[in-house]
Amino acid sequence: MDPAPDYVARREPHRQAHLERLFGLRSRGFCLGGGPSPDGTAVDIFYRTEQPADLAALVEDDPYFRGGAWTGYRPRSFSRFLEPWQLGPVVVDGSRRATIVEGSTPDPEMASFALIEARGAGRMVLGGLFADGNTLAVMTTSDPEEALAPLRECGFWAADTLRARPFLHVL
Repeated sequence: MDPAPDYVARREPHRQAHLERLFGLRSRGFCLGGGPSPDGTAVDIFYRTEQPADLAALVEDDPYFRGGAWTGYRPRSFSRFLEPWQLGPVVVDGSRRATIVEGSTPDPEMASFALIEARGAGRMVLGGLFADGNTLAVMTTSDPEEALAPLRECGFWAADTLRARPFLHVL
């Protein structure tokens, strides 16, 4: 999502309705995780839809979108998605800090195995591969270097494309 410049202030009157809506979507299997960056300059929410076109209603019906806290969005669809083994508790106080790692892989099969291993070791919550060879993974650590290390070390990513950004893992 693209947050408004005054995202934190704009979201406040809509926060309870937004969270209740996401909890409902989560209980029905439509929302698998999400949260903002600590500074409020980015928001990532992972929805599950039958068709990519279904995403518009999920985003645009959200109280944050209708209330102007989000000003736009750029949908991306995983070609391979590694779901969380279980959904963790909802943490709305900003205390569950994580890292989103993105990068390009020349070997999607082996990168997929590396992400499966990271998930199995408890280092990754969810993630996957896009059709263009790019990847995204929500790593459980808040330390960017620790989040990047297993992907760098396995050698299945173009090292110069790997980047990490902070993420508040709310749900």
